[in-house]
Amino acid sequence: GVTPPIATTPPTEREIQVTTDLVESLKRFGQYESEEEAQKREEVLGKLNDIFKEFVKKVSLKNNLPESMAAEAGGMIFTFGSYRLGVHGKSSDIDTLCVAPKHVKREDFFEEMQEALKARPEVTEMAGVPDSYVPVLKFHFSDIPIDLVFARLALPSVPDTLNLADDNLLKNLDERCIRSLNGSRVTDEILRLVPNIDAFRIALRCIKLWAKRRAIYSNVMGFFGGVAWAILIARVCQLYPNAAAGAIVGKFFRIMHQWTWPQPVLLKPIEEGPLAVRVWNPKIYPQDKLHKMPVITPAYPSMCATHNVTSSTQAVTHQEFERAANITDRVVLGLADWNELFTKNDFFQRYKYYLQVIASSDSAETQLKWSGMVESRLRQLIMKLETVENLEIAHPYIEGFDKVTLCANEQEKQDAAQGVNIIREPGAPELDPATALAVHTTTFYIGLQIKAKEPGSAAGRKLVISWPLSDFIGLVKSWDHYVKESMGIVVQYVKRYVASL
Repeated sequence: GVTPPIATTPPTEREIQVTTDLVESLKRFGQYESEEEAQKREEVLGKLNDIFKEFVKKVSLKNNLPESMAAEAGGMIFTFGSYRLGVHGKSSDIDTLCVAPKHVKREDFFEEMQEALKARPEVTEMAGVPDSYVPVLKFHFSDIPIDLVFARLALPSVPDTLNLADDNLLKNLDERCIRSLNGSRVTDEILRLVPNIDAFRIALRCIKLWAKRRAIYSNVMGFFGGVAWAILIARVCQLYPNAAAGAIVGKFFRIMHQWTWPQPVLLKPIEEGPLAVRVWNPKIYPQDKLHKMPVITPAYPSMCATHNVTSSTQAVTHQEFERAANITDRVVLGLADWNELFTKNDFFQRYKYYLQVIASSDSAETQLKWSGMVESRLRQLIMKLETVENLEIAHPYIEGFDKVTLCANEQEKQDAAQGVNIIREPGAPELDPATALAVHTTTFYIGLQIKAKEPGSAAGRKLVISWPLSDFIGLVKSWDHYVKESMGIVVQYVKRYVASL
């Protein structure tokens, strides 16, 4: 680590017992997969590896490489994320990286590799996202969700012995390839820097479950994502290299609650490397200075995994650290059990007022893209709301709620897009899905915490949020693929009891 350990003492009997109880609790919450499920994942990865190698050979021959060189061109797949860290659950996806030699282009991957996968009977729900920050193919293979990313190296072939840790492999690559390789390089580096892998895995499983149950696990909404949580737990493992997982969880919450942000969390000193690319440095880049809770990735080029955090999501995360620290102190003393830590969040009861953001469209395919675009811009709305007088916190819920409403006429269609529940009269005939008008909606919620009145003040607190709302609506409607006739966006106030329905 960047500082020496705080303590190297072995765990006490009580800490070992607390860890055993934690593992039992995680099992009850379904956080571990069975042997058969693990075997199935291995088989799927084996098939993916074969399909990818075959694809590389096919493209090599198309590029007029001799048969012998095409056969030697290779190609490798690497896993990263929760699966590679060994903390995936039953329904987790497998983040997978395909590494190809220099003559295989990204266009080949998104055309021919995608077609090769589509032709397989095991593959369903295929969606290519070639234009995203990290281009990805998303699909299910034998019902296991896969996120497949691609990178081409400046090498004539990719042998099975390739080690991605070599920084020189990044030379002469485009930014998208560097970003695609980054996921795998960061995951491997975290595992290398953790002193006790078993304790790290149990503690990280616990933190992931806790963050999801408390609704603070979402990079896109401005909370911490999977990479950030892994780095934070790894840092606490470095500080207590011999501690049992139960003790690490307790130390984690206390350390994080008291952490002096924006001091960054680092697993090792930030390194310069062979490329002319940006490495996180608040002394040079004003943008990096704005990061509120910087958690820095350990692989070159180091980046901030938490650049999306806003004032509101920081405040909510801080509250959750405090709550969790108090519970885990009591767990260690035998005054509470782990289930209390995993109590479901009270988001829909916490605030008196909420904003409801409804994205709507007329088909499932359009809705997937449109709601994804609206979701990716919600953080901009949060940041604008944070400048509003008398508003203390604008707290986004971490996911949207999808719904399909069958409508009999245009009026019902408009109502459904506004979030109105369409209720049929008793005895009214059922609508035929083939002829009814379908409205697809995704509804997001933002909890609004209004500043308390000044003592002795009779005047109510007023919120003037029309400007941030119209600004946000203008922003999402300026999307290149926005179609006025088939896509809708509505932002409106709702009270607590409506939001929790």
